[in-house]
Amino acid sequence: MKIELTDKQFRRLLDMVYIGNWVLNSTRGDDRIADYDDVESALFAQAPAAGMGVVTAFEGGVAVPSEKFENGGIYEAIADYEDTVFFEILAEELARRDMAFEPISPENMRELSNRIDEYIEEFEQNGMDHIVLEK
Repeated sequence: MKIELTDKQFRRLLDMVYIGNWVLNSTRGDDRIADYDDVESALFAQAPAAGMGVVTAFEGGVAVPSEKFENGGIYEAIADYEDTVFFEILAEELARRDMAFEPISPENMRELSNRIDEYIEEFEQNGMDHIVLEK
């Protein structure tokens, strides 16, 4: 297979592959999905030939994202995504809790959506400052 990409497109593809592999494998410990590691390695192995050798390191002969790549801002993108997902999930869970976890139906969807929006607005204004856990 041959895919034609500009240098900029290839660089963005490296970001996307890294982020995708990170999402799929970062929490798996030793139970990583090797197929995704292999795809990441295959693409990062092509970076030096594209004049982007700085993004690739070799460990045991296997191409991996370099430390410079990993420290170059990619984690900020991942962190932004994680923050958004965290607050969206938390807002929905709190809204569903407020509604006694009743099954979602067309009749209560508007109420659920309004409650989620209220929590999201609170989080956008105050982050976690007003969250209190009672023990």
